[in-house]
Amino acid sequence: MKRKNILFIMADQMAAPMLPFYGPSPIQLPNLSRLAAQGVVFDAAYCNSPLCAPSRFTLVSGQLPSKIGAYDNAADFPADVPTYAHYLRRLGYRTALSGKMHFCGPDQLHGYEERLTSDIYPADYGWAVNWDEPDVRPTWYHNMSSVLQAGPCVRTNQLDFDEEVVFKAQQYLFDHIREDGDQPFCLTVSMTHPHDPYTIPKPFWDLYDDADIPLPATPAQGDLDPHSQRLLKVYDLWDKPLPVDKIRDARRAYFGACSYIDSNVGKLLQTLEDTGLADDTLIIFSGDHGDMLGERGLWYKMHWFEMAARVPLLISAPGQFAAGRVSQAVSTADLLPTLVELAGGELDPLLPLDGRSLVPHLQGQGGHDEVFGEYMAEGTIGPLMMIRRGAYKFIYSEDDPCLLFDVHNDPREQEELSQSPQHRALFAAFLDEARAKWDIPAIHRQVLASQRRRRLVFEALTQGKLKSWDHQPRVDASQQYMRNHIDLDDLERKARYPQPCQNQ
Repeated sequence: MKRKNILFIMADQMAAPMLPFYGPSPIQLPNLSRLAAQGVVFDAAYCNSPLCAPSRFTLVSGQLPSKIGAYDNAADFPADVPTYAHYLRRLGYRTALSGKMHFCGPDQLHGYEERLTSDIYPADYGWAVNWDEPDVRPTWYHNMSSVLQAGPCVRTNQLDFDEEVVFKAQQYLFDHIREDGDQPFCLTVSMTHPHDPYTIPKPFWDLYDDADIPLPATPAQGDLDPHSQRLLKVYDLWDKPLPVDKIRDARRAYFGACSYIDSNVGKLLQTLEDTGLADDTLIIFSGDHGDMLGERGLWYKMHWFEMAARVPLLISAPGQFAAGRVSQAVSTADLLPTLVELAGGELDPLLPLDGRSLVPHLQGQGGHDEVFGEYMAEGTIGPLMMIRRGAYKFIYSEDDPCLLFDVHNDPREQEELSQSPQHRALFAAFLDEARAKWDIPAIHRQVLASQRRRRLVFEALTQGKLKSWDHQPRVDASQQYMRNHIDLDDLERKARYPQPCQNQ
């Protein structure tokens, strides 16, 4: 049986609870909504770490952050950690990445045969968190300028990036269909919207009116849990109320950026149709984490609340899986074993893996209902872990009070249950499980040691001759467009799709 192509599309910081295929929402996503209607929608999909790099390293490897050193946005991702790209290459797939994956360190490929663009974020160790100085706020930390300067724009850094990402991805699909042979591809297209800053061109801004934008519920800062309070200090919002109009502007721009992502998804889907690849291509859409968007008075990610930790996850393979919805809790760590199984391969039983295949879910046969998460970056003074199972979410820390929520009956997580008499046994069982699963003192030592090594190495590498690790996409202009080493008629015919008949 011919292996299906795989198109894996990622958005950045897209909060699943806000999207129209998860509940009532003013956000306009016609292409994604159509994909959701014909595919399998996961109603409780989570990231395994609510920050870009740790989440992505777990997504591509199927291993939790503490197993692979994915502690923060400057964590070195070891080259010997197998990814889904390595597995699929061994199965004969062409593997390519267009866009962001926030790989840090000298290996910028991690199994992808080629990267079509550079990354939007730096590949060095400059963004390492420092637990040795928990009260020092580095200059590179998030601040509130994203909200205070929210509104429409003509051009941004992120627009430059995503336009290139989608263009190069479309070119990849066109090149694939014009080449000889039937080798399957796995193309990962990873855009950076709707990640802050909250600004988007006017056509997307104008899709919404101020009246369409629901305002978040904002409790008193002193009523927040300790980690939330530290986050307010991380992004310099403590004791500084935000103007309501800027909160609305930020959310309106974010909604527009979600529609911009949808527009780009539409371009990719149309390219699949135009090239005749649609019927042979499995489509996955997901993300790396969400965005609090002012809910609970918080912004960005970096916590285990639903807005920050839940991600969209759609898998569309008409003719292979019936449309439907999956209510069980799953995570992006589950994508590696899922892709390997869908590609007809087998996992190496001697290698560690935390993710579990979603194929039973896709086949409507049930499956696991459990997510483990780990967070050790901005705002933490020690590891902040999470278990999501059944109706409940348990947030575990040895530094702060643990938190328990019933997200089935209380999806906005307004009632914290750790002190509830009815939940005392459940809370104790979660606490025992977490302490058995995670050796917090050992992980704390690992994180500190890694932070200290990376600080020294980064400082050293900024001295003398700079050697960048940032990926440099190579373009061989001698093989592009019209060149005299290829017969002109042959060149034009091969570049045209569909090709004209030879005798015309």
